[in-house]
Amino acid sequence: MSTIDQSGTFNLGGHSVKRLGYGAMQLAGPGVFGPPKDRGAALAVLREAVASGVNHIDTSDFYGPHITNQIIREALHPYRDDLTIVTKIGARRGADGSWIPAFSREELTEAVHDNLRNLGLDVLDVVNLRIMFDVHGPAEGSIEAPLTVLADLQRQGLVRHVGLSNATSKQITEGRGITEIVCVQNQYNLAHRADDALIDDLARGGIAYVPFFPLGGFSPLQSSTLSDVAARLNATPMQVALAWLLRRAENILLIPGTSSLGHLRENLAAAGLALPDEALEQLDGVTGSVA
Repeated sequence: MSTIDQSGTFNLGGHSVKRLGYGAMQLAGPGVFGPPKDRGAALAVLREAVASGVNHIDTSDFYGPHITNQIIREALHPYRDDLTIVTKIGARRGADGSWIPAFSREELTEAVHDNLRNLGLDVLDVVNLRIMFDVHGPAEGSIEAPLTVLADLQRQGLVRHVGLSNATSKQITEGRGITEIVCVQNQYNLAHRADDALIDDLARGGIAYVPFFPLGGFSPLQSSTLSDVAARLNATPMQVALAWLLRRAENILLIPGTSSLGHLRENLAAAGLALPDEALEQLDGVTGSVA
């Protein structure tokens, strides 16, 4: 058994995926905009991730824009049969790198076709509707119109499965009345636990929960407790943070991102990190005290 196999598996869109996957956002340039400084390094990270057993990659054509998907295609196409690629639509990028809602039928349809073309696919495994009523976090508002468009594209055979990103519980309930929702992608980590009840509810329904910014995102997690636990376990704080998420709920799928081979290897090694009950109890008490 390889290290990543120790993360376990969960059903995502009819496929059994390793619970420790890879998020491709950081393969674009600074601010997720423009090309990477080292395209060769980006290609190498993707190839090593898949060679190490990763079979769940998260991406979007608005990363770059277009660049991340083009790098994925160059690195991995033709894709392995067991590889699940999850993408997102619902936003576009301004010339200044800003994030702009893109919810019209024309924009959503174009986004699906952009993802298909740049990834080199005939059908997308899973497409998340990124809800953009508030760029910085979930905000209430009906998603019936844009999700109906995505469901139409699903019926046309361009999309196999549908998920939601940046969603509230009310929006998830609304979405499940329109089409099957196979995953929810919201911000969640050791410090940011607003979705605790939602995770448990989705687990009961067999729906995957995919936390973005599992390591804090643009503001990396910092905590003396996290550092102390990591030191005792001879691990890095980020490995401990990932291991805590794997213990949190069986429906959590992780997609830590990096453009560094060294960080990729560290992240994947978290699958083999066993957290003693005492350490788990300490980490459970960290919320609210992490910078």
